[in-house]
Amino acid sequence: MDKIIAKNPVAHHNYSIEDTIETGIVLTGTEIKSIRKGNVNLKDSYANIKNGEVYIYGMHISPYENGNIFNKDPLRDRKLLLNKNEINKLIGLIKQKGYSLVPISLYFKGNFVKLELGIGKGKKLFDKREDIAKKDAQMKIQRAMKQ
Repeated sequence: MDKIIAKNPVAHHNYSIEDTIETGIVLTGTEIKSIRKGNVNLKDSYANIKNGEVYIYGMHISPYENGNIFNKDPLRDRKLLLNKNEINKLIGLIKQKGYSLVPISLYFKGNFVKLELGIGKGKKLFDKREDIAKKDAQMKIQRAMKQ
């Protein structure tokens, strides 16, 4: 049973996610304690490949209140743990087809913190409007079924 810590609320709104990858993430002790309390935000975060390694940028982990000097910068770049074949696959997709790496959710798997990384293309404005219209239609149908 995986315990979800945080979700990216705009991931599916701004991107059409075609594939997902589960990655580990390099964190310090005070960051883990803060994550266990649920003090993490994925809203403005994104992932990118730098020097053959995958990093996540903009993920905000609030400083642990009892961490004093051991607290790190809340917005620092954090390395994601992937093997070489997965990184090469991601490099090929990003360079050739114009995909983006979007963090979808952060969760515990056993004692480890895992990040679900989505591979998707950015949506155009008309695609977003279309999705909103579909959701509204579904909600209307559900309301009518209740009555």
